[in-house]
Amino acid sequence: MLYQAYQAQADIMASLRGIAGVALQGFGQLRECSPQLADTKPLRSLEAGYSMLGRVGLTHERPPWGIESVRVGRRDVSVREEATDVLPFGTLLHFAKETEGRRLAPAPKVLLVAPLSGHFATLLRGTVETLLSEQDVWVTDWHNARDVGLADGAFGFDTYIEYLVHWLEVLGPETHVIAVCQPCVAALVATAVMAEAGNDATPRTLTLMAGPIDTRVDP
Repeated sequence: MLYQAYQAQADIMASLRGIAGVALQGFGQLRECSPQLADTKPLRSLEAGYSMLGRVGLTHERPPWGIESVRVGRRDVSVREEATDVLPFGTLLHFAKETEGRRLAPAPKVLLVAPLSGHFATLLRGTVETLLSEQDVWVTDWHNARDVGLADGAFGFDTYIEYLVHWLEVLGPETHVIAVCQPCVAALVATAVMAEAGNDATPRTLTLMAGPIDTRVDP
């Protein structure tokens, strides 16, 4: 039901954006023919309104990461995306660094846990680029739920924890974890569960950034 409502909104906005595009073309022609008229406050406000309307959109397509190289020390090295482990609701994505066709020397392993809802993991593109200069980086590249078949079941909090534990076991010991925003709770729980069970893949360090956890409660 929710997805149908989002799609209906997207269809309506697509029509409105088309109208806004035509209107902006008219404003462009008016600016060429009569700059003084186009520069009046009422028309400038109207043009700004159409411009904002034209930028409003809803997309279900994940934008590309677009990380092709990174600066390591004094040289640029190429970066290649590798799907290390693919599950129905997400992919453990590795950003492999290479130079002259050869892998670089091992660096500290970092699992970047991206938010699951509201946007794509590519929102953390800048964070990935920064980490890549000195770390070996993996990211939880969550899939769009609308693209997951019903046969794959539901994705609740327990499943979230299972995914993180599984991916940490895939990466093995000595992995550092950085969780950003919403997944801070899941990352903390997964780490606690693994530590209590004596799991060898328990994260070496856990960094929680801008998450709903108040560390002052229990320093």
